[in-house]
Amino acid sequence: MKPVLVESLTKDYGYGRGVFDISFSINQGEVFGFLGPNGAGKSTTIRHLMGFSKPDKGRTFLLGKESFSSYNEIMDKVGYLPGEIALPAGLTGWEFLDMMKKLRRIECDERLKQLVKRFDLDPSGDTKRMGLGVKRKLAVVAAFMHDPDILILDEPTSGLDMVMQEIFVDFIKEEKNRGKTILLSSHIFSEVDATCDRIAIIKDGKIVSDFIADNLRHKTEKNYLITFRDSDSLNSFIANYQSQPYFKITDNKSLPLTIAVDIDDAHVNTLIKALNGSGVTEFHHVRESLEDYFMKYYKEDKVFGGV
Repeated sequence: MKPVLVESLTKDYGYGRGVFDISFSINQGEVFGFLGPNGAGKSTTIRHLMGFSKPDKGRTFLLGKESFSSYNEIMDKVGYLPGEIALPAGLTGWEFLDMMKKLRRIECDERLKQLVKRFDLDPSGDTKRMGLGVKRKLAVVAAFMHDPDILILDEPTSGLDMVMQEIFVDFIKEEKNRGKTILLSSHIFSEVDATCDRIAIIKDGKIVSDFIADNLRHKTEKNYLITFRDSDSLNSFIANYQSQPYFKITDNKSLPLTIAVDIDDAHVNTLIKALNGSGVTEFHHVRESLEDYFMKYYKEDKVFGGV
């Protein structure tokens, strides 16, 4: 049984908004990154997983039970951190946590105390007057305080400072090692890259890529930028090797006398031999980051905030 399962989820709000035929699953002890800009469909998918909304088509499951129809049976085992924090007014942070304790039927305060200390949270103030960072930390503590099996995290570090973001990333790694199943929805590349085992990229309500994170980090296909001393050397190399099967040559219009070469590790020596005596002045390996890979899907679109 997959702890988290989404099958052909569709929710059409009209005018191209919503999610369309989305499918994925998450294994126990796995962190699944859901990467995309605001408006791509991340939060809509999560709302259906949490059972807050009924799909037009498809189904979502948590711990083998359908989310929408079995909401009350599974929420005790799920920790949810929403992208937008809305706390009840008229309560202090301690009173809010005490309310959540009763709702979760938590009898021991030990984990709560550990979380409050770890995230340097002072819950004594009125929730209405709390800053965004304090509200976010309060929501983090509330989501984790009952030690859930599944964690559904929507933009979890939004509003946290850099130090607290690092603390949160370390905490997620520890929870993963404890066997927790985690969906991490974010548009912060460093956060996703540091924690996730698998990553899905969502665009316009559709998953356009789903891959193992290590395959990107350690991919065998490499990219090199090669600069020649003059145009004759450049043109001669292109003429001699443009049609060979071992590497792909691409013009690089942003840099003079420079080409980009894509090649598999197994054929790097072939490229080196071809370049010998050809008038090369620079030879530079370009590592493809998660951000580079992501932007291939959005390169024709506007730049979104946070991406």
